[in-house]
Amino acid sequence: MVSLGLFQTLTICKDAAGIAGNVFAFGLFVSPIPTFRRIIRNHSTEQFSGLPYIYALLNCLICAWYGSPFISNGNILVTTVNSVGAVFQMIYTILFITYTEKPKKLKMSGLLLGVFGLFAAIVVGSFYLSGSDMRRMFIGFLSGASLISMFASPLFIINLVIRTRSVEFMPFYLSLSTFLMSTSFFLYGFFNSDPFIYVPNGIGTTLGIVQLALYCYYKNTSREDCREPLIVSYA
Repeated sequence: MVSLGLFQTLTICKDAAGIAGNVFAFGLFVSPIPTFRRIIRNHSTEQFSGLPYIYALLNCLICAWYGSPFISNGNILVTTVNSVGAVFQMIYTILFITYTEKPKKLKMSGLLLGVFGLFAAIVVGSFYLSGSDMRRMFIGFLSGASLISMFASPLFIINLVIRTRSVEFMPFYLSLSTFLMSTSFFLYGFFNSDPFIYVPNGIGTTLGIVQLALYCYYKNTSREDCREPLIVSYA
């Protein structure tokens, strides 16, 4: 009876954390909208890079595959959040290709096809692995490594903030959303005893705390308000 009650409590906590993570992730998915409003308005991608959207798309696809019932059990909320994220990244990538100059159109189109080709190879290859445990471990390591590299990308912004003593290019609500989403999925993975989820998101939570601390420390020294957020990565 005690074990059953504990299991039910952990399940409720896990689902609550997963739902919260889905909600907070939406804030990250819509964060590039001001950037693309500017791109559409000016009919040019200017100096913006499209690579983060390509990489974020691949990350979302791998993580969505890991959360599917074919790979792991009880992680459907990981699939839902990353499926939505993949749709957003696909839209951003298509818009970027539409408004960028011709040489970049060809490069970005090739990279987009490469992402789908690589993902297809991962999906097909995972079914050739012997046993569900081996399949889960293989895709889990891929998704974990992808997430860690995505969470490591703000290190550039952290370095920029320290060097310029300005939070102009580190919007508060973006940093807050990253922290809340990472914390939610850290708890989700912890309650589900899934290291492939709680380890990378634990790292993301730590980096989120660092960003928020830097924002509080340097916010009064910023020279001007942020006009356009930098392109960021998603979990």
